[in-house]
Amino acid sequence: MTLRAKRSDRSGSFSGNKAERAIIDIGSNTVRMVVYGGSLRAPLVLLNEKVAARLGKAMADTGKLPKDSKELAMRGLRRFVLLLEDLGVDDVDTVATAAVRDAKNGADFIDQVAALGLSPRVISGEEEACLSASGVLGAFPGAEGLVADLGGGSLELVQIANGQSDTATSLPLGTLRLPEYRGDKPKEMKKELGQALKQGGWNEAISAPLYLVGGTWRAMAVYAMQVRNYPLTDPHGFYLNAEEATELADTLAGSDPETLQAMPRISSMRGASMPDAAVLLQAMLKKLQPTGLMFSSWGLREGLLYDRLPAHSKSQDPLLAGLTVFAAQRGAPPTLAARIAGWTAGVVPPTDSGSERLRLASTMMALASMQVEPNIRLNHAMDWALHKRWIGLDARGRAMLAAAVAANGNHLDLPDTVRALADEDALEQAICWGLATRLARRVGARSQRSLQVSRLSIVDHKLLLQLQESQSDLFGVPTEKDMKLLAGRLGLDPEVVFVPDDEFNAHDDNDAALLGISGLK
Repeated sequence: MTLRAKRSDRSGSFSGNKAERAIIDIGSNTVRMVVYGGSLRAPLVLLNEKVAARLGKAMADTGKLPKDSKELAMRGLRRFVLLLEDLGVDDVDTVATAAVRDAKNGADFIDQVAALGLSPRVISGEEEACLSASGVLGAFPGAEGLVADLGGGSLELVQIANGQSDTATSLPLGTLRLPEYRGDKPKEMKKELGQALKQGGWNEAISAPLYLVGGTWRAMAVYAMQVRNYPLTDPHGFYLNAEEATELADTLAGSDPETLQAMPRISSMRGASMPDAAVLLQAMLKKLQPTGLMFSSWGLREGLLYDRLPAHSKSQDPLLAGLTVFAAQRGAPPTLAARIAGWTAGVVPPTDSGSERLRLASTMMALASMQVEPNIRLNHAMDWALHKRWIGLDARGRAMLAAAVAANGNHLDLPDTVRALADEDALEQAICWGLATRLARRVGARSQRSLQVSRLSIVDHKLLLQLQESQSDLFGVPTEKDMKLLAGRLGLDPEVVFVPDDEFNAHDDNDAALLGISGLK
């Protein structure tokens, strides 16, 4: 990309986050620019702006991009270019999809875009499908199933397994083209869409999840969450089983667009297209028979970023990668979180696979929350856990993070919204994570030395805190209270022992007699 001279002063642009890369996606419905910062593995959206140009609205009638749509798109693109200059972002990938690649005047339009200093490329339907698949694989490590990316001009279908995509297909079934199938016989629409899927090579059961990518699908997820009074608000990662998916498709297929458009968080554009898209979903459910639906906010744009990563970066845990940057910007550097997580590891061991990463994540978030003013700390921390977009975190994991950060602040009465998302054993484990983090930071005010001169463990059914004798005064009244609090939750008796400095690093943690344990009174 070639831009005019950069503006030098960008102070305060994104409050602690540097704008580093951008994707401009010229789609059939919208022209969108997303600016990213933060972790490369779990990029943070700093700016997400779109123009509803509807470039593909006349494809069925004229096969061309309409003049008014092109003018609206170019107006938006000119603004995007100026914003990128001001922000100093020159790592820009510009792609155009179905409407531009199919339009008779698509090449002329691309020339106009290039004249702005951008470097646009028109991607094929198969490449679009593979990029969407890469986005899903980045968002859901280890995902297996079928990705369905619904745009304005096309529907991309691609299989994913073992970190790879296969059998990519692009079908002319985008939201702008679906009304053609409705015609004068709406009752026949599902049958005709099913036939189109069959002709496109998709006529067999996949017996795996269907990963839905695209704004109209996400609007369906928002609808489903609202009517269920679901405790979370982010449609990314929302899951419906096969029965729930059928119920949703049937309900929306018969809905009035105006009723949908009147609902909170559903735009007029999405509300108008949802009933037709729901009929398409009905046909897909019948033909493909997925085990369920997983809604993904990651797709083509994030796939472009994910594909650029080296293998070692792709293998990173996206939750921890994203939280590391988030917490560090809020006074909780990853080294501190790792030390505290290590300090507490022996007293609240993981009870199921994958919970160790959640314990580290909860430690980062709990430490970050302590930099927030006390009167608003709990609400902020709970919102971070439950509603901020985290990649690689399901609803149960969100509830565990919320329980841990609440317990870190000694708030042990969890709201029903949290208890609805996870079982009691998981929440109890997370509460103990939070109480252990609370004890660790209160022993020595998060100082590195305090974690080096103390140890926490379980010995003979007792919660044992060991301190170097020269540092015994660290054991103050707040520490004693927190010891009792954590011990009581674990069903243990609290104990503290002061170890001679020359013995501290050599003693056997499990030799209670050597330590001369004295109880908390």
